[in-house]
Amino acid sequence: MFKQSKLKSGLNLIYAPQKSKAATLLVMIRVGSKYEKDKIAGLSHFLEHMFFKGTDKRPDTKAISEYLDEVGGEYNAFTSKEYTGFYAKVAIEHVERAFDFISDILLNSKCREEDIEREKGVIIEEMNMYQDNPMAYVGEKFEELLYKDQPAGRLIIGDKESVNSMRKANFEDYYKKHYLASNVVLCLAGDIKEDKFKNLSEKYFKGIKSGNVMEKEKVVEKQSSPAILLMNKKTDQTHFCLGFRAYDVFNKKKYALKILSTILGETMSSKLFLEVREKLGLCYYIRSSVETYTDSGYFIVQAGVDNMKINKAIKATINEFRKILDEGISNKDINKAKEYIRGKMMIGLETSDELASFLTNQKILKDEIKTEEELFKNIEKVTKNDIKKVATEVFSDKNLNLSIIGPHGNEDKFKKILKIKK
Repeated sequence: MFKQSKLKSGLNLIYAPQKSKAATLLVMIRVGSKYEKDKIAGLSHFLEHMFFKGTDKRPDTKAISEYLDEVGGEYNAFTSKEYTGFYAKVAIEHVERAFDFISDILLNSKCREEDIEREKGVIIEEMNMYQDNPMAYVGEKFEELLYKDQPAGRLIIGDKESVNSMRKANFEDYYKKHYLASNVVLCLAGDIKEDKFKNLSEKYFKGIKSGNVMEKEKVVEKQSSPAILLMNKKTDQTHFCLGFRAYDVFNKKKYALKILSTILGETMSSKLFLEVREKLGLCYYIRSSVETYTDSGYFIVQAGVDNMKINKAIKATINEFRKILDEGISNKDINKAKEYIRGKMMIGLETSDELASFLTNQKILKDEIKTEEELFKNIEKVTKNDIKKVATEVFSDKNLNLSIIGPHGNEDKFKKILKIKK
């Protein structure tokens, strides 16, 4: 059972005892690309990079990385649209190193101008890498289609113009506005005593600043008919995302949608996998998922197909949506999906890093935490009628969106087939 508390500074603590030979310290900050203005697009991600460039105690990247490398620790950072995270996973006996490491880079980073200029090239190459990977990039284009020129529709990494324009003052100002105690969640998962966790937290994070945090721009959603974003690119395979606007993280209908997604495309026995891959042989991978942000959400199906068979694959996918609307879903499929969700949740939470992520994500996004059993009760309560209502509400032409990356120069052929109602 986890416990929540706060330091005098307002820093949020989550203690998650777990019998394990390893412990994970995860520090997450409630800031991401949605909090940025156009001129500093990509700054959250850029700043994440800069924390690893040097402190007084460890003056360069080599000294920073060696500190955990020499005890076999795992560590990294990540930036999303609504949060930024830093973690260190170590053997139990080295847990204090994790606190020393993460607190040092977060509270004492130098953020030197010469490091900023050098890192610009690294980030631009990271951009190029993503753009050369259509399987990953098509999902980014899907969100661009949904949210257009809002912060939610921009790439987390920003663009080359904004990245090249950034200066030291941008980083310092952004850090002061967002890296504040009340905006930070610190979670430790592992076989550590609670007193030791609190003492280490107070010792290493006593320097964190307090203050009033800034809110992000709320997403505005407008759509009345199917929409397409086509990126004409020479590729050996066409990748597409076909999906619908849906629910935010606070909406209880998300549980029914999760079951629906599981049935449609989250397993090798799902309807889309069996129909589009196994029966029709149109793809190697096809999958569905649900994304829930604090102020928006969507259901999505993604696949990679032969360039000449893209229309057939989209039609086959849409036909599975129609079957759900026309025929419904059996109780057998619903029960199987519920048990699958439960099983995946339990398996995932066996490791300290997954447990820390499970708890911290909830705290950051919803400012509340439910146990896996409490969450599964919400899944278990979903009825056949709930799923039917959600399918009818979500699977509609006014919510339908399609992003494509591949050698296709004309949207018209896709517009003709992009409809749920015949």
